[in-house]
Amino acid sequence: MEYLYIKSLHLIFVITWFAGLFYMPRLFIYHIEAAQRPPNEAQLLTDQFKLMCRRLWNIITWPSAILATLFAVWLLVLQPGWLQSPWMHIKLGFVVLLFMYHIKTHLIFKQFQKDIIKWTSNQMRLWNEGATLILFAVVFLVITKTTTHWLFGLGGLIGLALLLMLGIKLYKNYRTKKGEQ
Repeated sequence: MEYLYIKSLHLIFVITWFAGLFYMPRLFIYHIEAAQRPPNEAQLLTDQFKLMCRRLWNIITWPSAILATLFAVWLLVLQPGWLQSPWMHIKLGFVVLLFMYHIKTHLIFKQFQKDIIKWTSNQMRLWNEGATLILFAVVFLVITKTTTHWLFGLGGLIGLALLLMLGIKLYKNYRTKKGEQ
């Protein structure tokens, strides 16, 4: 019974962690686009986006990452045999990538808080899809618990990445035709 409660808590905090990772780059996009507006409007909007980012990052995203990790470790203590499974090794590799993505997003967050904007909105849209790719990989690994079809999985991730990039490109073309940024 303890296992199910810990697993549930782990899953809840993974979901809220990803929610933060999905929404943060979206706020960065709004910040980038707001900075291109007339000065008074830009200042008002960017101040609001910085506040929203601080709250999301410090109140939801970081605590969720920490709690998801703590409950994951607890699950591994309860189920140590998982560490012998190849699927778990691959999953943990993706978790390392997720933390790298999280840390890089944190560095971007710190820059935006100082109004240092080195990204275009299109580059940030592409960045936003990193968490999506990691989520797909981890969910499929956890559900199927297999590495026997790793080529199929890798092909699926590459295909998903290409579809996401195509979607971003089509959206950019749509916005260009509408006369937006």
